[in-house]
Amino acid sequence: MAADSLLKIIFEHEGVFIHPSSDEDATEQDLLVSGCLRIVDKDAEVIVEFKPVEETVDASNMLCAGKDSSSVMEWDQFPGEKSHQLLECQQSYETEWDMVNAVSFKKKSCTNGEGALNHSHERSRGAFSFALSDLRSITMKEEGWTFLVLKLKESCSYLPALHFHQGGSREFLESLRRFALLSESPEDDSCLLVSSPNRALSQSFENLLDDNNFGLVQQKFRKDPYVTTLGGFSKVTNYIFDAFRGSEEQHQRPPEEVALLLGEVIPGLEINQQEEPGFEVITRIDLGTRPQVTRTGPLSSEDWIRHQDPEGRMINIPLLKQVIFKGGLCHALRKEAWKFLLGYVPWDSTLEERKVLQRTKTDEYFRMKLQWKSVSEEQERRNSRLRDYRSLIEKDVNRTDRSNRFYEGIDNPGLVLLHDILMTYCMLDFDLGYVQGMSDLLSPILYVMENEVDAFWCFVSFMEQMHQNFEEQMQGMKTQLIQLSTLLRLLDLSFWNYLESQDSGFLYFCFRWLLIRFKRELSFQDVLRLWEVMWTDLPCDNFHLLVCCAILDSEKQKIMEENYGFNEILKHINELSMKLDIEDILQKAEGICQQIKSCKDLPCSISVILGLGPGPDPGVDSEVCDCGASPSLRPTQRPDVCSNGLLRGSSSHNRLAFISS
Repeated sequence: MAADSLLKIIFEHEGVFIHPSSDEDATEQDLLVSGCLRIVDKDAEVIVEFKPVEETVDASNMLCAGKDSSSVMEWDQFPGEKSHQLLECQQSYETEWDMVNAVSFKKKSCTNGEGALNHSHERSRGAFSFALSDLRSITMKEEGWTFLVLKLKESCSYLPALHFHQGGSREFLESLRRFALLSESPEDDSCLLVSSPNRALSQSFENLLDDNNFGLVQQKFRKDPYVTTLGGFSKVTNYIFDAFRGSEEQHQRPPEEVALLLGEVIPGLEINQQEEPGFEVITRIDLGTRPQVTRTGPLSSEDWIRHQDPEGRMINIPLLKQVIFKGGLCHALRKEAWKFLLGYVPWDSTLEERKVLQRTKTDEYFRMKLQWKSVSEEQERRNSRLRDYRSLIEKDVNRTDRSNRFYEGIDNPGLVLLHDILMTYCMLDFDLGYVQGMSDLLSPILYVMENEVDAFWCFVSFMEQMHQNFEEQMQGMKTQLIQLSTLLRLLDLSFWNYLESQDSGFLYFCFRWLLIRFKRELSFQDVLRLWEVMWTDLPCDNFHLLVCCAILDSEKQKIMEENYGFNEILKHINELSMKLDIEDILQKAEGICQQIKSCKDLPCSISVILGLGPGPDPGVDSEVCDCGASPSLRPTQRPDVCSNGLLRGSSSHNRLAFISS
């Protein structure tokens, strides 16, 4: 009983079958071993276990339809992407009703404990269990239904294939992804390679976005600064740092091992360790003196009206955006202006056209809202994804900006709107659904709009920019961190080298900044100001990366003078939350942009990241040009980025070059 109390069931699904192998006797071949597949957390270790039930299914009496009645798996290659994504969609076929009552059971006795769970990888009547950290790969196949073939790291043989005749394979894989990274094998696109942390996974996004968990406790920090500091970061970040840290005695890993580790963690990230003949690493570029810039006051309602023609169209839009960038908006204007800045309404629309758009979008919103509102309890009981989305939304809504008057108190109507908008967004984008952190992006928008429909469509527009941050592969986050590292190397190579010497060159301490656009780093009002400034798309693409550079530029002296190490850097960056001056940051970030623009010999990769010039000449070999970045860091595109981007000439330097393929 004591042992059972330590078990936490992560996933449980009955109706998973094992087909006896051909080398077993004929009697056994005619029987399907039915069992229960579980993922459990036992004493901080994730265990996968399969336990047969006493009944086995007679295959001769089972009528199988042409497709699995609950799930169909297929591989779909998206344009411009090398990797495949596993899609699992719910389908129903009339012929599959034949399966109902067509399965008969034969009782099989279990004597001497046969069929009980065996924890040493030995199988008894098909039972087996293993630690997730021992799993090497998962191969997915179809025979009218989905079945998975699991292979362990220290075994040449495969475990019995798990046949999902009644669905559930997608949920099983999704549950595994909470604790391990599943990436497609380059040799076999039906095989997923499994990379799991060295220790039980800390709570990824939940801890990252939970202020109570993210706050550092001094006592815990002294005891284990590494675990305490990184406890709130994503599972990808935790795994990378855990891998880099190694044992206490190991201070630095060889470049080959770093390359291998990072390549395992971030699929598609190719790390070139070889010397690049015919190229040299530019160690320093003269950017000139950073200009001093000034900011102005916010745009007033009178100035806004002066930028409208008699029919309500906005005029002199470039000048208007420039004024907003330099000073932001007065709060009374935000409700109207944010719709334009986010692209919800066109700049050249008339007042009457906007009224028509409002009616159309209102109808569209409430049709989608009705979809989830009309789902019965019985339907939801059979829709695990919708059930999970709702549970996660309810959990996050209850802790989002509760100190803000708009959301404080019990039964606050603002919380109801927050919940309903996020649930309706799941109907618009069910593939993404809801991911923790999205409530932080919606909260300021709803606060400004004070209208359910307008807030929803503005949030939809914002999510078009932020979508890749929340996708399962987190391609947007990977790209931005690589590009941020590229910019920092250009701006201050000595500081970047210092961070690299402290195992911090990958800048994962900026993860939360980028994930939710500084929402947890600034006061609520400063977040409003920063977002509206960034939405002008001035003075360059990806201005938010220069905001990161501006913050780091302000902190580099303290970090280097105090000789901060890995743990101290993370602690220091975390403690900047709510202590940053947004006007100073924006002023410095704009100065950095002007300084970069004035550079005559700017590397191509920097120009592409910031959108400062044309892309590379189509006639030039891509290996000669250092611009592997996307034309814009818009997360809706898939950027291919070269992180150092400073290769020219010829030299014998041998450094790590990080290239996203």
